[in-house]
Amino acid sequence: MSMARKAVLTLSSNPIVTRLVSKYGMKLGASRFVAGENMEDTLHKVKDLNKDELLVTLDLLGESIYTREEAVVATDGAVRSFDAIRQKGVTSNVSVKLTQLGLDIDPAFCLENMDRIAAKAKETENFVRIDMEDSPRIDATMDIFLTLLEKYGREHIGLVIQSYLYRSQEDVDKLGALKANLRIVKGAYKEPREVAYPDKKDVDDAYLRLVASHLKNGCYTAIATHDTAIIDWTKRFVRENHIPADLFEFQMLYGIAASLQLELVREGYKVRVYTPYGKDWYPYFSRRIAERPANALFILKSLFRK
Repeated sequence: MSMARKAVLTLSSNPIVTRLVSKYGMKLGASRFVAGENMEDTLHKVKDLNKDELLVTLDLLGESIYTREEAVVATDGAVRSFDAIRQKGVTSNVSVKLTQLGLDIDPAFCLENMDRIAAKAKETENFVRIDMEDSPRIDATMDIFLTLLEKYGREHIGLVIQSYLYRSQEDVDKLGALKANLRIVKGAYKEPREVAYPDKKDVDDAYLRLVASHLKNGCYTAIATHDTAIIDWTKRFVRENHIPADLFEFQMLYGIAASLQLELVREGYKVRVYTPYGKDWYPYFSRRIAERPANALFILKSLFRK
C-alpha cells in the first residue's frame, strides 16, 4: 500500500476530518462518487445511466452497524430497493455489505437478514451481490453466501472476490466448481502483508489469473476495474478463448471514468455502474479517496474555500 493511501485511510478516521467532510462533502465533491442521499434522487441518476445503455448495481451505503435495529433498517432498505427498481422500470440490481446487516453482531442474525434480501431478489426476478469486506470477515461472508447460493441459485445471488488477498485463488477455484457469479476487484481495505500482496504488480497479476480461471470454468465474471491495461487484456483474452459475450461484464464505479464506460458500451460490451447512495456515505468516500489520493486535494481545497 502506498504511503499516500495509508495517510488518507488514517486521516479519514480522524473525528474532526469526519465531521467536516460529513457536513460539507456532498456539496463539495462527494456527490461525484455518491449518486444521492435518498432513493428518489438516486433513481433519477440511474435512469440517466440507463439512457446511455449502462447497467447499474445500487448500493445503500452503511457498514459496521452496532445494533439489531440498525441492521433491520438496512435490510428493509435493501428489500425496498428491489420494489423501487421494478416500479421505476430501471435496469439495476443490488449490492450489500454484510456488516450493514449485522454480521458483527451475530452471523445467524445476519443470515436471516440476507435471506430476506435474496428472497426479494428472486421474487422480483433480480439479483443481489454480496460485497466482500476486510479479511477477518471473509470466512463468515463465504459461509452465508454458500448457504444462500444453494437456496436461491447463481441467477439471483453473487459474491465479490479481492485479488490482493493470497487466499483468493483458492476461493475462486472453490466457487468456480459451483459456477458462482463473481465480481473480481483488486481490494480497497487496509490489509497486513501477511494476508495481502503489498505490491501493485502482484495484485494486478493475481487479478488476471482470477479472471482467466473463472471465465475458463464457464462462470459469469464481472471484471470490476478502471485499469485500461486490464480492460485491454480482457478484450484479448475473451476473443482468443472464445468467451461468449453473455458470460462477462465490465464494472466501474459511479463518477469514475465515465467516458471509458461509454466507449466500452459503444464497442458492444456490457458495462455496469456500481452506484452507491444513502446518508452513510463517508466510509465509502474515504476508500475512493484512498485509491486516488489526488481526489483528496480537490475536497480539501473546496473545504478551505468554504
